[in-house]
Amino acid sequence: MNFDLSEEQQLLKDSVERFVSDNYDLDTRQALSKNDAGFSDTYWQTMAELGWLGVTVPEAQGGFGGNQADTMVLMEAFGKGLVLEPFFASAVLGTRAVVAGGSSELQTRLLPSMVSGECRLGLAYAEEQSRFDLEDVVTRAAPQDSGFVITGQKSMVQHGGSADQLVVSTRTSGGQRDENGITLFLVDAKAEGVTVDSFPTVDGQQASEITFDGVYVGADNMLGELDRGFTLLQDIAIDGILALAAEAVGAMEILYKDTVDYTQERVQFDHSLADFQVLQHRMVDMFMEYEQCKSMLYRATLEVVQNGRDAMRTVHALKYMVGKIGTFIGENAVQLHGGMGVTEELRIGHYFKRLLVIDAQFGNSDHHLSCFAG
Repeated sequence: MNFDLSEEQQLLKDSVERFVSDNYDLDTRQALSKNDAGFSDTYWQTMAELGWLGVTVPEAQGGFGGNQADTMVLMEAFGKGLVLEPFFASAVLGTRAVVAGGSSELQTRLLPSMVSGECRLGLAYAEEQSRFDLEDVVTRAAPQDSGFVITGQKSMVQHGGSADQLVVSTRTSGGQRDENGITLFLVDAKAEGVTVDSFPTVDGQQASEITFDGVYVGADNMLGELDRGFTLLQDIAIDGILALAAEAVGAMEILYKDTVDYTQERVQFDHSLADFQVLQHRMVDMFMEYEQCKSMLYRATLEVVQNGRDAMRTVHALKYMVGKIGTFIGENAVQLHGGMGVTEELRIGHYFKRLLVIDAQFGNSDHHLSCFAG
């Protein structure tokens, strides 16, 4: 496989890293995380103007026409700055849902406004009982007139409070854990019967509990086919895992580099910490684990680009490694910094918390190890 970035991807990478370097110091991030939206509208519009929100949108709809590899370039750079804007929720998960499952009319209506930043999407798929099982859905969509009425509750919807439209997984037939019988709908977040309860998460981002109480949606807002939405939901989850893994790799790079820098500066017993061989070995281990995870990210991303859902076993391996290695690097970074490693004033702890949250999204390392072995 060719792991080299194309000329366009290298330009994209340089552009995003420059944006992160100029705009995302820790103090700025902490201030942004405390406002009502939990991110900067100005930065969001900047992302739109630079074309980042349309990276996987077809060129016919005003996008870049890229694939998961292009998203990887963006997300890895975002991970280095712990970027707060809802790029992942809207431009990764939401865009995949609309591009892969929306009718041509729906795409024509929605995608240009998503590329311009006017419309933000959120994915409402998790429920309180479902844990990591995408097929465990009890939110129901009952036929009524020429559409459906949705009733149920969704949990941990990333940036649900700032979303204009929600991609909602519902049960239209079958039992609670049947893969058949799941249908995805696009629901207006401000529609009658939609209640959004937002809250901050431990990693400085925002999520929501969303209740649907007899919410009517037209049949033209269906994504994919009736009762066959599970495969579309799987595809969205695969893109989500790849994007989160890229963000995690970016965060890991900052953690190990900051740790190396600190140990070269911190003096103990008239020597810098970096002079002690046991700590040198520890940091080499951190670097090697990071490189392994990055290599697996590249392999999994390129396999998905080429083979789609057939690369699922490699995706399971990647998500397992992200959880295991992210925890290893985070723990060692905190330990080598001493007690200050968990303070709010130092960015080490913030990166570690983000890695722990990424591990829990779309299945943790134990879950994906079990899927890989099975």
